[in-house]
Amino acid sequence: MKKILNVLFLFVLSNYAFGQTQQINQLVETYAAQHQFNGTVLIQKNSKIIYHKSFGVAERSFNSLITNDTKYQVCSFTKTFTAVLILQLVEQGKIDLNKKIVDYLPDYKGEAGPKVTIHQLLNHTSGMKNTDTAKDENFLKYGIGFYHKPYQLKEIVTNFCSNELVNEPGTKFDYNNGEYMILGRILEVIYQKTFEQVLAQQILLPLGMHNSGLLSHYKLIKNLATPYYKDKSLDHLIPNIPIYVEDFSAAGAMYSCTADMIKFNNALFAFKLIKKETLDQLLTPGLDNYGYSVWIRDTQKYKRMERYGRIAGANAVWFHYLNSDLSIIILSNTNLTDLGDYALKIGKAIL
Repeated sequence: MKKILNVLFLFVLSNYAFGQTQQINQLVETYAAQHQFNGTVLIQKNSKIIYHKSFGVAERSFNSLITNDTKYQVCSFTKTFTAVLILQLVEQGKIDLNKKIVDYLPDYKGEAGPKVTIHQLLNHTSGMKNTDTAKDENFLKYGIGFYHKPYQLKEIVTNFCSNELVNEPGTKFDYNNGEYMILGRILEVIYQKTFEQVLAQQILLPLGMHNSGLLSHYKLIKNLATPYYKDKSLDHLIPNIPIYVEDFSAAGAMYSCTADMIKFNNALFAFKLIKKETLDQLLTPGLDNYGYSVWIRDTQKYKRMERYGRIAGANAVWFHYLNSDLSIIILSNTNLTDLGDYALKIGKAIL
């Protein structure tokens, strides 16, 4: 009798799993069709990839299709890599989160130097005037700030991330790329290497993330999707606004693919990059529910980490549900689809 019950249980379980798989497939594909989604969706549950599929066109001039191997600009996903690199040095005793910018960048001339801590840079509460002032609705008319000329990270920090304080440090959340550019420069000074070299040495190569790296106007990257942008003044997509994307550096210059990003996800949450107590710091929400480089939402049953990335047409989202071992990574080369809404609907359907 016990054997029969076990067989029946397994039969019911397998049918439930099959039914849920069909439900997820239908949800993802219907949403993609209804919301003009171009990109790749990867879903992992209980350490197993349960969905991985691509939609749309990578390069519209040649009508080349997106595949699961397509690489994308992942924009501010870069910030989480930067935060992990900083926290690795914290574990080694080479950085103190409570020390100030000038303790690591003695030549830093900004008002924030002797007042702003590494902790405040990580959670966007430095109080500095924002590095970026351009708004989406003005991109086509005025461009995107200083990103139209190439600079070294040291020059960017000196010229564009040394602004005056507009708030008392630690009192107000203001999402500011400049804070992570400063963190990237601190990494360069401590390691005596470029941010790109540090990133490869400490994370990409050890994890076998061979399809990830830093973008550059001077590199040809195989299988990289071209981003396409649309604003309210247009009735069609255009190629992304011309910028030197490498200027985003430690704040947003990475490219990757879904297969590589899930490697990073898995290593991070298996404590292979930083210890559990350090990861807990990264995931501790402060102002605006923001930890170190990520938002923490729904802190009860569906508690999750959310990370978004967007530069004009390049668009990405990464959710990891902290109580359910569910990860959702969506990468896109247009700004037509609300990827946060997409990921949230997938998560709700599964959980």
